[in-house]
Amino acid sequence: MFTADNITPEIILNAYYQGIFPMAESVDSDSINFYKPDLRGQLSIHDLHIPKRLMRTLKKVPYEITINQDFESIIDGCATSQKGRESSWINPIIRNVFIELNKLGHAHSVECWKHEKDDTKTLAGGLYGLAIGRIFCGESMVSFKKDASKIALIHLCARLQMGSFTVLDTQFTNDHLKQFGVYEIPSNEYDKLIETEAHKSADFILTGKLTEEILESYLEKKNIN
Repeated sequence: MFTADNITPEIILNAYYQGIFPMAESVDSDSINFYKPDLRGQLSIHDLHIPKRLMRTLKKVPYEITINQDFESIIDGCATSQKGRESSWINPIIRNVFIELNKLGHAHSVECWKHEKDDTKTLAGGLYGLAIGRIFCGESMVSFKKDASKIALIHLCARLQMGSFTVLDTQFTNDHLKQFGVYEIPSNEYDKLIETEAHKSADFILTGKLTEEILESYLEKKNIN
C-alpha cells in the first residue's frame, strides 16, 4: 500500500513497465494499491471501430483538439462523479503523481474545446494516459459535452498511429469501450508486448503536425472518406 509520503513518479513508471497500474479504492482514499488483472483490455490503434453516427459528428468538427494544454482539468474531470460513473478510483495521490508525470513528459492528455458565441472556449472533455515506449496506457476519459471523450479517443488513435505507437492498453473492458471494438488478452501476452514494445521509441507530441493533418492521415489509412 502506498501513500502520498512514499509514492513517486519513478515508482509509477516502474510499475507500468511491469504491467501493473495504480488505483485507489475511492476518491477519498488516502492510499493506492497496484493491480495486474488476468485479462487486459486493448483497443486496436489502426482498426478502431468508429460508429457511423460518431463519424458523422467527427466530420462536423464540433471541437478544437489540443494535447497537454489542460492536463489538470482533464484528470480532475475524470475524478468527478457523472451519470454512469458515480465513484472514481482517482484520488489526490494519483492526481498529483500523474500531474508530475505529465510535467516530466510521460503522461499526456487530449482535450476537446467548444468555441462559444462570445469568442471564448470551454473544455468539453477529453482523456489522459501514460506512454511507455510504443505503448499508450489509457487511464480515463470524460465528457462535459456530447461525444467529447469519444472524439478525443479517435484523435488519440490518429496521433498514436502517426507517432509509431503499437499498443493501446485500456486495462479493463467496459460497455462504453465495446462500441470501439475493445478486446482482451491474457496478462502474460501483455507482458510480452511490454518486453518488445516498451523500450522502442515513439512520438506522442508530433511537433509541427496539425491535429487536422493527423486525423486526415488516419482516416485515409482506414479508407474513410
